[in-house]
This record gives sequence, C-alpha cells and structure tokens, in this order.
Amino acid sequence: MEKKLTDDFWLELSEKEKNQLYQFYRLLKIMARLREPDGCPWDRKQTHASLKPYLLEETYEVLEQLEKENLEGLKEELGDLLLQVVFHAQIADEEGNFSIKEVISGISDKLIRRHPHIFGSIKVENADQVLVNWNRIKAQEKKEAGVDDQQTSLLDQVNPHQPALMEAQELQAKAAEVGFDWDNIQGALFKVREELEEVNNALKRDDKTAVQEEIGDLLFAVVNVARLAGCHSELVLRQANHKFRRRFQALEKKVAEKGKKIEDLSLEILDRFWDEVKIQERK
Repeated sequence: MEKKLTDDFWLELSEKEKNQLYQFYRLLKIMARLREPDGCPWDRKQTHASLKPYLLEETYEVLEQLEKENLEGLKEELGDLLLQVVFHAQIADEEGNFSIKEVISGISDKLIRRHPHIFGSIKVENADQVLVNWNRIKAQEKKEAGVDDQQTSLLDQVNPHQPALMEAQELQAKAAEVGFDWDNIQGALFKVREELEEVNNALKRDDKTAVQEEIGDLLFAVVNVARLAGCHSELVLRQANHKFRRRFQALEKKVAEKGKKIEDLSLEILDRFWDEVKIQERK
C-alpha cells in the first residue's frame, strides 16, 4: 500500500501531485520560519492554549462558507483551518512531542485500518455496515491501547466539551446503539409535547429552577426528533439562526427606507414588516 521515498516514487508522481507536495512543504517552511527566534513576535508567543479560540473560530468560518455554498470562501477558510493544524504541529515539534509527519501518518494509518473493505478482504453491502465495522475497529484500537480501562460507561465515548446540541445528539445516538431509543419518530414527538407541557407548568408555578431544567429537557427532546428525522441539530439550528439574521436585517432595511427607527415602532407594525420580508423571500 505504501511506497518508500525512493527516486522511483518521485518519478511516478504527476506534475499536479508534485506541486501539491511542494505547496504543503512551503507552508511548513513558512510556519517554521515564523516561529524562529528572529521570527514573528506574535507567532512566536503562541501556545496550544492561546490558539484554541482561533481553532474554534476558523472551524465555524468553514461551516459558514459551506452553508453559503461559497466555494471561493470555502477555499480560503480551509486554508485558515489548515494553518491551525500546521501551527499546533509546529509547536508540538518544537517541544519534542510530535511532528506534522506523525499527524499525517497517524490519520493515514487510521483510515487504512478502518476501511478493511477497501484495503483488506472484508466485504460490505452498504454504508451502515461500514459504520458498524468502523465502530468495532475503533473499540478494538482503544482496548489495545488500554483506553477502555478508564471508561465505565458507553457514554464516556462522547466528548463532553463539544457544543451542547452536538453532545446531546451523540449521547442519544450512542444510547440507540444498544437499543435505548424510540421505536419511531412519533414517540419522540410525543415526548416534545410532554416536555413543553412541563415547561408551561413550571412557568405557572414561577419556579425558575424548574423552568431552567424543563427547558433543558425540552431542547434534549427536540434534538431526538431531529436525529430520528435524519437531521443534525447543530446544523439545522445554525440554519435557523442565519434565516433569522437575514430576515431581521431585511426588516431593518425596510424600516430605515420608511425613515423610521425600529425601536419607535410597535410589535404589531414590526410583525407586518416581518411578514412582508417572508413573502418576498418566497417569491
């Protein structure tokens, strides 16, 4: 599967492949230069910890371009995200922990191991069987590494530091793997109505602690509906946020065109503007 870096290996590469390798090498050299003692003061002072907000920011900017279906923007933002990977690898290399070589070889080896239907003799008939094999191999890898000895629950496999909607959906999916799931989406919808009623009851009692807990349960139930409907709750909420932002900005524009200030208008009038915006979007 893998070829040694001999002269023959380089001769077999196409010009496109050679250029791709060169551009990646160029990025690595630029990053290394920025981190040298006489390099960029800002880049030199960065650490794994200080870069965390930038990694998160760049990830969401990639998602934004995907949602806009803006391929030019996606190209740029993927570059910014790649920079974060190279940056962390450079810092780790300087500290003697690992290098970009180990990052790349690690993910390459993992892809080969977890695709035995491509790189081995395993036969699969559909994507579901691929996922079953993936999870089985992943569990075996963790067992061999001794990681599973530290886990006492199936849910320990779910990252608790990700956005709450994503965590909720993964918790539900993980529980579903062992049969703890609704028989159909109607059961999940009934649970949403039940949780909504509990929120209403807590509001009537003016019990702020209970309201907070019941709203959490309601959101968790809605995520279950999204999951069973084949939707990713984090992404669909982001889409709803974008839609609200787009429509509200259009409303602001309409109000300004009338020579008025939005804060001076009644909710009834604002609702009319809102309806106009929705009608125009549907045309």
